[in-house]
Amino acid sequence: MMKADSIAVDGAGNVPERNVLVARGQRLEYLTLAWNGFEATVALASGLLAGSVALIGFGLDSVIETASAGILLWRFRADADAQRREHAERTAHRLVGVCFVLLAAYVAVESVRALWMRAQPERSLPGILIAAAAVIVMPLLARAKRRVARQLSSRALQADSRQADFCMYLSAILLAGLLLHATLGWWWADSVAALVMVPIIAREGVRALCGETCDNCA
Repeated sequence: MMKADSIAVDGAGNVPERNVLVARGQRLEYLTLAWNGFEATVALASGLLAGSVALIGFGLDSVIETASAGILLWRFRADADAQRREHAERTAHRLVGVCFVLLAAYVAVESVRALWMRAQPERSLPGILIAAAAVIVMPLLARAKRRVARQLSSRALQADSRQADFCMYLSAILLAGLLLHATLGWWWADSVAALVMVPIIAREGVRALCGETCDNCA
């Protein structure tokens, strides 16, 4: 008979072994590392070429998400030992919270800076394409992470899934800003929209730092 903490019941009533779920979570984090590495490279290169503060900020956001994925991989490696698992879970949850706070601070500073400098980037087709791709990819990745987080009762993975959600929101904001600037000349649109996201991102970061349990992972 399996120990209670080695299994988790999914929505379909099946009882996959915990190590299968951990392996699934690891695959999702490796996919996150690969995608965000590609996303960061394209966004940063496009942003530098076009002089786009928003694109550069988006690329740095991808770097922060890569760090978050690395934290989760470390947490999964500690899963075999029950005592070590709980310590790793708490530590990873707080470290992901730090990533959220850093992201909120960066988005706020860069948005205000872009508005102050009246930054008007050139049109960037690679930037538009990577933002559009992220709008499609990140919700799928976030949904898959939330499913595994519920099955593992992992607050850290749930918080990491929110990071993917925010990437999707910021991608949509970036895409809208680039398109509005290209078509209507509204250079300020993406910076204003990004500022709206700052308190939402910061709140998630503070919750994670305080160790609050997510609503959907228990």
